[in-house]
Amino acid sequence: MAEIGKPAVLFDSRRMKTRVLIVDDHQIVREGLKALLECDEQVEIVGEAADGNEAVRKAQESKPDVVIMDVAMPVMNGRVAATKIRQNLPNAKIVVLSSYYDDDCVREMVFAGAAGYLVKQSCGNEVLQAIHAARKGESTFSRCIMERFRHEKQREHITGRTGRGATALTDREREVLGLIAQGLPNKGTADELGISIKTVEKHRQAIMEKLNIHEAAGLTRYALQKGLVSCDSGRNGAGKAATAVEQPDLLRAKRVGGI
Repeated sequence: MAEIGKPAVLFDSRRMKTRVLIVDDHQIVREGLKALLECDEQVEIVGEAADGNEAVRKAQESKPDVVIMDVAMPVMNGRVAATKIRQNLPNAKIVVLSSYYDDDCVREMVFAGAAGYLVKQSCGNEVLQAIHAARKGESTFSRCIMERFRHEKQREHITGRTGRGATALTDREREVLGLIAQGLPNKGTADELGISIKTVEKHRQAIMEKLNIHEAAGLTRYALQKGLVSCDSGRNGAGKAATAVEQPDLLRAKRVGGI
């Protein structure tokens, strides 16, 4: 099995090109990816999108083989967008390219159906290889991510404890956290969700205990980092977090960067 860090193994020229949709809210990143992919004769760029909602629409229109996308984006974050794309196009593969790669963020994207996860420090060849690997049904993760999860597994084996974080939140707690991040008070959150203020307070307390964050500013930063709410979301723009639906086979995951 090839490792990233070595020349990308491309498809035979007689085979169909890999159709790729580029999704990132920064134009300079989209332009850079477009320039990179245009150098690969086995790749066809079928479109680009600047937010999750546009990504879902463009994917439905262009039917890409692979979607390379960021996590933190306006309007709709990468996790929700990936879930919707996979629901609409089960054969489409999602490769994440993001500056955010903490444990919870990676898990959420994997649960949403991502076939690979690269950090934005990755070189161009790593990105190309990840795209071609995804097309062939293989998973690719940056080496730093693989190393961290290996250490986590070792720690869990020794202590018998598993990590907690955003993945430990219930769907309702995610909704409450998103509304807190948008600045809604408890009453506003209760009205938005159709529950009592007392119930909101219980959810809020549970969120703080699970995340070990005990002030609203910290919860807001956490929600933005995890893509639970976009930076430009208004009080009436609550995009409710979707429940992840699929998890790819991680047994075929490759290590990025070699040994």
